[in-house]
Amino acid sequence: MKKILIYFISGILVIVSTVSCDKQLDLSPVSSITDANYWKSPEQFDAFVYGIHARFRSHTSSIQALGELRADIFGTEPGSAGTFSGEATQGLERFWQQTLSLDAAGVSNFGDFYSNIVQINLLIDKLINTTVVTTANKNYYLGLAYGMRAYYYFQLTRAWGDVVIQTEPVASIDVSNLAKAASPAADVMTLIKADIENSLTNYGGDYSFRNTRSFWSKAATQMLKAEVYLWTAHRTGGTADANTALSALNDIETNIPSLTVLPSFANVFAANNKGNNEIIFAIRNQLNESTLPFAGTFFPQTALLANYYDSVGNRKFNVNQDNWGGLLRAPVTVSTFRKFDDLDSRKWFTIQPAYSSPAPGVYNIVGCFVKKYEGEQNLGSRIYTNDFPIYRYADLLLMKAEAKILLSQSPAAEINIVRARAFGSNYVAAVQGFPNQAIDANPNEALLQERLFEFIFEGKRWLDLRRFGDSYVFEHTTVLPTEAYKLLWPISRNALTNNRALLQTPGYPAF
Repeated sequence: MKKILIYFISGILVIVSTVSCDKQLDLSPVSSITDANYWKSPEQFDAFVYGIHARFRSHTSSIQALGELRADIFGTEPGSAGTFSGEATQGLERFWQQTLSLDAAGVSNFGDFYSNIVQINLLIDKLINTTVVTTANKNYYLGLAYGMRAYYYFQLTRAWGDVVIQTEPVASIDVSNLAKAASPAADVMTLIKADIENSLTNYGGDYSFRNTRSFWSKAATQMLKAEVYLWTAHRTGGTADANTALSALNDIETNIPSLTVLPSFANVFAANNKGNNEIIFAIRNQLNESTLPFAGTFFPQTALLANYYDSVGNRKFNVNQDNWGGLLRAPVTVSTFRKFDDLDSRKWFTIQPAYSSPAPGVYNIVGCFVKKYEGEQNLGSRIYTNDFPIYRYADLLLMKAEAKILLSQSPAAEINIVRARAFGSNYVAAVQGFPNQAIDANPNEALLQERLFEFIFEGKRWLDLRRFGDSYVFEHTTVLPTEAYKLLWPISRNALTNNRALLQTPGYPAF
């Protein structure tokens, strides 16, 4: 990991803009004064590639928020404005209550994604024109650059619809020229699909993983391609796009046969099991380097939690074992916890319920919080060093199932691999297997529920509902059909102030 440190030391002078991302739409990556001194050796290109992944990691909170904070997961219990532990939600309730606005946009400045898009643009330009990088590294780096740029733009257009397209490298900061109008969502999607094909072309036959699967790879691009084409298949693309998605997923399985679902669901996320054979691409965190940035939002204060009980362990929480050390702002609803079957291992690993105990052995549930990322204990403190998965093999299986449903094929094989792992020794195909659960009568609802159970807290639920169609958002969240404009996000005041060519998302009050 030494190269990451090199990037941060040199990045202050070389590749990080000196203008705060909170003050403008950051379309400028580098000072022209120092750019001429860079790109002279393979090691500098290597450091830059480590750098764009480090910056990608800095966007974990935005990726998670855009992916699920507005879905049917979080919220306070009926009749309560605060969390079960007494902490205030401090504005996060605007996500699940769908009350986002110009001055409370939830995710401001487009998630700061442009700060890395411009770095990627610069990398593409320098790679195309360099002779100091080996052909293998040049192709791999171009593959990951185009793939990551497509991922960012897919995040942007799903959240805001029309967004600014910036693909050219910008060599110097010029505030007076930052005003740039958004391009139509259709044009953004065209760019995304073109970048995906450029990525795949540059990777060629190289299916290798680098840096224990924390670098973007050809498999990550194929996963993105499947996700993009499933999105369009649910709209105007129909069976043609569903077939394209299925082909991308089959390509991964054919060329990377080592991918599998691990026998233990919990072990996929263990801090000491990074880059395992279920992971396709994950954001890397390491002790003494980086931690999950949103951890404190989802965990209660240790001292407050100590007032409650763990019914499974038949014990009271204590400050040594249960040292979550957060400030719970986004509690998990009890109704979310109760959606899971008690025999499903994902229920107990993913969510931690808290109970009052009015009498010995009597427990009344009072609230829940995220348990999926337990981190590791270090010198008496809990450190959240879990990786944050972007794509893993279970996702590949359930996207294959989705494509098959769109193609009027049976999704049973893929869904049942995931269910069998979840239920373990409790799995009975005739009971838990598809199509034997009651919900399986509606394959779309069955798949959405399976994805909820499997990927909760991985930033996917809101986007899954959006992909399947507006009616699913209205059914499962607090967005009303009469407020369909809320399917997209408002643009924050600072972004509109600093780019006067932008227009507020239709439906929200104009700036």
